[in-house]
Amino acid sequence: MKSFLRRPFGLPAVVVLCAAAGCSPAGGTEGPAVPTPPARAAGLCRALHKELPKTVGGKERRTADPVSDFTAVWGDPPIALRCGVERPEIIKPGSEHYNPAADSVEIDGVDWLPERQPDGSVRCTTTLREAFVEVTLPGQVVGGAGDLSALTDLAGAVAKTIPVGVV
Repeated sequence: MKSFLRRPFGLPAVVVLCAAAGCSPAGGTEGPAVPTPPARAAGLCRALHKELPKTVGGKERRTADPVSDFTAVWGDPPIALRCGVERPEIIKPGSEHYNPAADSVEIDGVDWLPERQPDGSVRCTTTLREAFVEVTLPGQVVGGAGDLSALTDLAGAVAKTIPVGVV
């Protein structure tokens, strides 16, 4: 006769349920990694944070987890912004990924360097600004054709708060 051990519905089951459900705070969306910009860029990023729009690409702004003046998210799956990131490897001289011919796209006076990611999203990073701003557009937003139009909603705030200049 087989014997079955009975275990109480305890911590292991709760861990599995939390992993399946995501266990994010109510109303919040797991946010992007928070960058640690130098002092000058941090001040610019805080100014940008105050100017960010309530909607981007038709998606409502949500509270990111963790909350930071250097990150923001809209919708789910989120359009994610990080301010004060490092120069992208593709435009960093000396990097193994350096490509001096990398093409940027100008949207409403702000130059962005788009990079398609393996998951279908597109990471766009500002160029020629005193702080680098990175926006990741999920695959559902950009589609197969690489639609970057959601950046038009961010261009005004970036242009107003992050001066043109070389980092």
